[in-house]
Amino acid sequence: MEKGRASQTAIGPAIMRAAHQVIDSNPKILSDPITVGLLDGASEDQIRTLEANLQQPVAKVMRSGFVLRSRFAEDRLSEAFKTRTRQCIILGAGLDTFAYRQPEWAADLRILEVDHPASQDFKRDLLVKAGISIPPNVEFRPIDFEQTTLKEGLAASSLDPELPAFLSWLGVTQYLTQDAIEATLRFVSSLAGGSQIVFTFVLPDESVEGDDLLVAQAAASMGESIGEPWLTRFEAEPLRAWLLELGYSDVFHLTPKLASERYFAGRSDGLRAPVLEQLMCASV
Repeated sequence: MEKGRASQTAIGPAIMRAAHQVIDSNPKILSDPITVGLLDGASEDQIRTLEANLQQPVAKVMRSGFVLRSRFAEDRLSEAFKTRTRQCIILGAGLDTFAYRQPEWAADLRILEVDHPASQDFKRDLLVKAGISIPPNVEFRPIDFEQTTLKEGLAASSLDPELPAFLSWLGVTQYLTQDAIEATLRFVSSLAGGSQIVFTFVLPDESVEGDDLLVAQAAASMGESIGEPWLTRFEAEPLRAWLLELGYSDVFHLTPKLASERYFAGRSDGLRAPVLEQLMCASV
C-alpha cells in the first residue's frame, strides 16, 4: 500500500456487496443497502449495466465470499453480544458498513473502526457525500502500522482491556507477513477472557481448483499491480493448530461445507460457498 493513499482493495468488496443487493435473489445472505450508491461503481444503474459480467462464475465466487465473511462475522458478534461483550473492533475496516446499518441492540455496543489514516479519510468522505452520519457509538482509530502497533494504537482508544471484546479482521491476512499476523493474534489472545476474533484466510493455489483458482490468480495479480501483494496463505488445519498453540481456548473453522449448509442452501442465484477464502473464529 502506497504511503498516504487509501487501500484500493476495499473498493471491490464494497461494489460486490452492493451488487448482491441489486442482482441476487432473496433472502440476501447479507443485507447491506447502504453500500448501494456509496461509491463510484456501486449505484444500481452501474450494477445493472455490468450485470452480465457480474453473473459470470468467477464474479459469483468473489461476491459469495465477500457477503459470506461479513454475514458470518456479524452473526458471531450478535451471539457474543448475548453474553456480555459490549466492545467491537473492526480491524482493517475499509468500507465495512455494519456501524451505519447497525440493529437496535448494537446501540449498547462500542464500535471501533481501525484502519490506515488515508483509508479512513476516504471512507469518511464517502459517508459525508452520501449523507450518512456517524453514530455516537462509533470511534475511528487511525493507525499507521508502519509507525505503531495495534496494541499501542488501541491504548489511546476507549477500549477497556478488562472487558471482553469482539474483533473482525476480514480480507486482510493475505496482505501481511506471518510475523505481522502473529503479532495481531498474540495481542488479541492477551485480551480479557471471552474475547474472540473472526478472520479470513486464503488457501494456497495448490489447494483450490476451478473458479476458485481463477479468482485467486486474478486477485493476487491485481493486488500485485497496485502495490498490495499477497504475502501469506494458510492451510486450514495447520492454522487451527497454530491458533491453539498461541493460547486460544477454542477455534471454530467455518468450512465450505458448513458455510454451504448454513448460508447457501436452496439458493436460486448460483451463489455458493467459496473454497479459496475461509473463516476462523478464535476465542480467548
